[in-house]
Amino acid sequence: MSENLRNLCKQLRLAHVPDSFEDVEFSTPQDFLVDIFRKEIEMRESTKIDRNIKKARFLENKSLETYNWNSAIRLPQTLNRDKLEHLDFIKEYQNLVLVGAPGTGKTHLASALGRRACEMGYEVRFYRVSHLVEELESAHRHGKLSTFRKRFDSIQLLILDEMGYVPFSKEGAEFLFQLITEFYEKKSLIVTSNLEFSQWNRIFTDSRLTAALVDRLIHHAHIITYVGESYRLANALSRSN
Repeated sequence: MSENLRNLCKQLRLAHVPDSFEDVEFSTPQDFLVDIFRKEIEMRESTKIDRNIKKARFLENKSLETYNWNSAIRLPQTLNRDKLEHLDFIKEYQNLVLVGAPGTGKTHLASALGRRACEMGYEVRFYRVSHLVEELESAHRHGKLSTFRKRFDSIQLLILDEMGYVPFSKEGAEFLFQLITEFYEKKSLIVTSNLEFSQWNRIFTDSRLTAALVDRLIHHAHIITYVGESYRLANALSRSN
């Protein structure tokens, strides 16, 4: 490709044409234009998805295609697998709360739904809850809390993983409560926890704050429960036998 043509593509913001135009088969000039523009659109969508997934900061590469829909998962009457995989809850500004023992598949499903959201054009962030609270507290100490919270303005789905593994300070709990409140009825959350709601006082030492947070979280939420023991542990034991 000539430098002149490359510069023209750059001016027109046709970033992918230089790498694909030689592969386009055509019989008429119109066919060429249609195909090259179609490839440009496809490559832009693919690049956007890759960028969304990278920005989401998932800890593992999980997808719905590899998720094991086993008998351990219990979907509520308000939700079925089809609605879940089509992310209807995001379109309706609802939350998902996944509750069950460690190792039963909660994080896998949360991450897989987050990845699907990225593929559908949503902006997603994944956080271990303890890490998010640490970042909120650090931002506050350095006088940058307001700036840090602005990062969430464009996020449409926030995944909070492992709620309940580590208790928070009163200040950290309040920061998390404020963030969740900002999402209330405007955006969607996915929360995974090994604790039932009645045990959340272990995490948030203030009972009134705990009640207010749970109220906002479950008001427009689907509660997905997992029964049985750790899937990871069962696999490990079966391999050792």
